[in-house]
Amino acid sequence: MARADLDKQPGDVRRMFDAVARRYDVTNDVLSLGQDRRWRTAVLDAVAPVAGERVLDLAAGTGTSSEPFHDRGATVVPCDFSLGMLTVGKQARPHLPFTAGDGTRLPFADATFDAVTISFGLRNIVDPRAGLAEMRRVTKPGGRLVVCEFSHPTWRPFRTVYVEYLMRALPPVARAVSSSPDAYVYLAESIRAWPDQRGLADVMVEAGWESVEWCNLSGGIVALHRARA
Repeated sequence: MARADLDKQPGDVRRMFDAVARRYDVTNDVLSLGQDRRWRTAVLDAVAPVAGERVLDLAAGTGTSSEPFHDRGATVVPCDFSLGMLTVGKQARPHLPFTAGDGTRLPFADATFDAVTISFGLRNIVDPRAGLAEMRRVTKPGGRLVVCEFSHPTWRPFRTVYVEYLMRALPPVARAVSSSPDAYVYLAESIRAWPDQRGLADVMVEAGWESVEWCNLSGGIVALHRARA
């Protein structure tokens, strides 16, 4: 597996997520100390889906993040490029229209969705700017984008503790609960190498999004970026 701060090979990333699919949701819950549920609620509130709207949930994995949109009455399309994730998701949620797709070449027509969201997947796209531009293409004029992604804690002492957790504590915990613990070494590196809140906002603007803003969750461990097409 290529290091996260060097070259992301799509095939390697796909195989990595195929390998972790079986225990992905459980592992996330353990590693985030249950915070992932709060983050999903924040994404749902930020998108604010209305019954009948079409929502694209990109990098949806097993569909855990998609289910709340369905419950709100939206037509949600969970999309992921890991067939392993889609297989596990379809078994658990056969009512959702899981779709295989690459974030840089989405299999949807222009202006298809009222809203697009991606949680913890943008940094795994080989070219995040191209991925954001592709999301812009499939969003209706005036439509919304919500990006939920790991970021940089705003309080310096906490940031130091957080990085230590990522690089030292996360791999041993992953070995105990994950079906593919080595993948979480890559994930820790990808988080550490990711731009800060302002840096991601700048990339979103470069990709054609407007009215970009963000808020921090869990002290900046996660940032929620919102924008309009």
